[in-house]
Amino acid sequence: MELESMSLARQVDFVFRQLEEELMNAIAGTVCIHIRNNAVGKFGMRHNPLETRNGQFEKLNSGMTAKQVQDFRKMAIEGLKYRRNWTHGEIMYDFAVKQGAGSWSASVCYESNYNTSNWSYRYKQPRQSNVRELYPGAE
Repeated sequence: MELESMSLARQVDFVFRQLEEELMNAIAGTVCIHIRNNAVGKFGMRHNPLETRNGQFEKLNSGMTAKQVQDFRKMAIEGLKYRRNWTHGEIMYDFAVKQGAGSWSASVCYESNYNTSNWSYRYKQPRQSNVRELYPGAE
């Protein structure tokens, strides 16, 4: 089955399944999904920068647990209900694992995109009237 023939919810589910291992190794970051014609065009993940102290990398803590990744995937799919009337754009899911607390948090940001280069063919601009047509005899 082609990705474009699936519903957007199933495509987001697919994206999160592909990123599962990466999420389990990340403490915080952003999952980015680019959408064109209600289909995922590309996706990926931005990891928050690694921190150093005195030029030395700090010991990395583990990322999300398998259960947290599963819950994150469900939240991402559920969040699609808040997307309204657009077919082109980007969805960004910011997340962070709270070390020591055993919890995580996430937020969703939707960005719609429109391509105005196609509008001139779909919508004819009204013809501009000149002064002579509006006021016959005026010069």
